[in-house]
Amino acid sequence: MGAARLALRRERRALFWKLCGSGTGEGFTPRPNWGVWAILATWPDEATARSAIADSPVWQTWRARAGESWTIFLDPLSARGRWAGVNPFLPETPGQQASGPLAALTRATVRPSRAFKFWDRVPSISATIGSDPNVAFKIGIGEVPLLHQVTFSIWPDTASMAAFARGDGPHGRAIKAVRDGNWFDEELYARFRLLGSMGSWNGGDPLASLTSAKAA
Repeated sequence: MGAARLALRRERRALFWKLCGSGTGEGFTPRPNWGVWAILATWPDEATARSAIADSPVWQTWRARAGESWTIFLDPLSARGRWAGVNPFLPETPGQQASGPLAALTRATVRPSRAFKFWDRVPSISATIGSDPNVAFKIGIGEVPLLHQVTFSIWPDTASMAAFARGDGPHGRAIKAVRDGNWFDEELYARFRLLGSMGSWNGGDPLASLTSAKAA
């Protein structure tokens, strides 16, 4: 992972990139999972993204060493906040409305003085999202353990995602606590339209369940 930083700095097609580790279980824990890693990157367009992921030395090296890899291609619908001082997910056409499946990403830099309170909330949130029948995929990743955290999830529609995020459950109450207690130094919230995927996760494509549900 450390060596990939040097190689990615030479990948001129990437507009923004981050290397992340993951947590155990659903990923939403402070205990690292040494077997799952993520590269998040933005590109000028989908064609460039697909070309770079196919021929970039970084992706080729990671795939060669991995037992399994899965890549998902996304188009930003909305994004607010900042990540390392910038918003890398600004949509080309602001105000687009999501229809059908979508992905949600949240990213935060947790204030060290609030880290214990933040992680105290995580187990109940992880259990809730893990048992939610609507979520097609979910994972917690991060740049720096305990302090720089990212959640990524895929949902069949906006309504099911909003019900989890804002309902009177562990996640909704955590959001209120974050706002009231000023837990984060920096935060970003983004939604994406799904463009497609390649590879597999646990032997299959998590997007297949969304395709099947839509066909039914």
